[in-house]
Amino acid sequence: MAGCCGHNAQFDGVSADYKRRLWLVIAINAAMFGVEMSAGQMSGSQALKADALDFLGDALTYGISLAVIGATLRTRSLAAMGKGISLLLMGVWVFGSTVYSVFYVGVPQAQIMGSIGFMALAANLASVMILARYKDGDANVRSVWLCSRNDAIGNVAVMIAALGVWGTATGWPDLIVAGIMAGLFLNSAFQILVQAIREQKSEAAHAH
Repeated sequence: MAGCCGHNAQFDGVSADYKRRLWLVIAINAAMFGVEMSAGQMSGSQALKADALDFLGDALTYGISLAVIGATLRTRSLAAMGKGISLLLMGVWVFGSTVYSVFYVGVPQAQIMGSIGFMALAANLASVMILARYKDGDANVRSVWLCSRNDAIGNVAVMIAALGVWGTATGWPDLIVAGIMAGLFLNSAFQILVQAIREQKSEAAHAH
C-alpha cells in the first residue's frame, strides 16, 4: 500500500500534526484496553479479551512509533520488526487460549459483549479517522495504520459474536471470532515484518 498515492518518498512520520494524532490515539487505546479486558473477564468472552489485546498492541505500537520518528530507516525498520513480532506473539496467545477455551464449558454474556463491542467500535472509528491521512508510509507508519484497522474490524466481529452467542446460547460464535482475530494478528504481523525486512535490505544496498 505504501506509495500507492503516487509518491515515491514514503512518509516517515516527521510531522507535528502526526505526532499530536498519535498521542490522542494512544490515550484512546490505553483507556479502551482497560475497559475491554475487564469486560472480557466479567463476561467470559475470549473475543473481548482478544480485542482488548488489540487495543494494547495499538497503544504500544503508537508509543514505539513516536519514539523512532526521525530516526534512521534502519532504526525505524527494526522498531517495525519488533512490533511485528509482538503482534505475532499476541496472535499465538489468542489462538492458544481460544483452543483451550474450546474445552472449557461456559457461555459468555452476550449483552456485555455487545455493549462493550459497540463502545470499542466508536473509539476505533475515531482512531481510524484521526490516522486516515497517514495510512501510507514506511513500515513504521504502516504498522500504525494496520493496528488501527485491526481494531475496527475486531469490534464489528465482537458484536457479530455477541449476536451469535445470544441467538445460539452457546459460546462457539465467540470462540470462532476470537480465532479469526488471531488470524488477523498473524496476517498483520507478516505484512509488517515483510515490509521491514525489505526496507532493511534496501538500506543495506544503499550503504554499499
